[in-house]
Amino acid sequence: MKDPLLLLAPSDLRTLAVAIASGRLSEPYLATSVQRFLSPGTADEVASSLQELAALGVQTRALTKLLELLATAIADRPPLEDIIDLVTTGPDSGGLASRDTSVVVRDLFHNAKDSVVVVGYAVHQGREVFQALADRMIENPKLDVRMYLDIQRKIGDTSTASELVRRFENRFRSSQWPPGKPLPQVFYDPRSLELERGKCAALHAKCIVVDGCELFLSSANFTEAAQQKNIELGVLFHSAPMAARVLRFFTSLVESGRLKKAF
Repeated sequence: MKDPLLLLAPSDLRTLAVAIASGRLSEPYLATSVQRFLSPGTADEVASSLQELAALGVQTRALTKLLELLATAIADRPPLEDIIDLVTTGPDSGGLASRDTSVVVRDLFHNAKDSVVVVGYAVHQGREVFQALADRMIENPKLDVRMYLDIQRKIGDTSTASELVRRFENRFRSSQWPPGKPLPQVFYDPRSLELERGKCAALHAKCIVVDGCELFLSSANFTEAAQQKNIELGVLFHSAPMAARVLRFFTSLVESGRLKKAF
């Protein structure tokens, strides 16, 4: 549960700061005193929070500064709609403001400057889906592109894991990646190739991280149908901290040997 101070508007926090600094509000912080400056509906919880800080030894000047800093931080925080975009694929929903999956993916690839991480479960018609990314890799040879993909073992196939990885690489090169373009680095989860079905696991996540600051999470696979026709839903985060957490997750899986490089 959030501290009630974090739920106040910046103007309310500054009102409290001025009241405490001037001595019009002081210990003990009671609801009857606080409601002179805030609405009665919030006074009880805010008074308890202020009293708890005072009990921890936070002095008046420090408490005033804390409230001012909170007010500034909340006021400077960008609106949620500036951080997150809704991304959809499917029939026209009649006025719902959103962005189309295929357009978002193409724009992310086209505008990448430093790095692209692609995580996907199923890849079909990859030449069309990844064309913008392959073109961008030609335009920017220093672009670091990594893919974490699911390599599947079909029921009844007892081939070795290395043979299945080799076949996957051949299919990816010959039919899923634009011909004549530089290849990305591709990683996979070895558990997906276990012979025992009970030990098998899938790399089922679907996301894109670009330049460590754009994170796209989606239900859509990297197929033409998913990108353009199916009913799919995703969110695009313009957030470096969120993108960094996803990157750390997959980097740690590689470093620990949980994910292996296919090619």
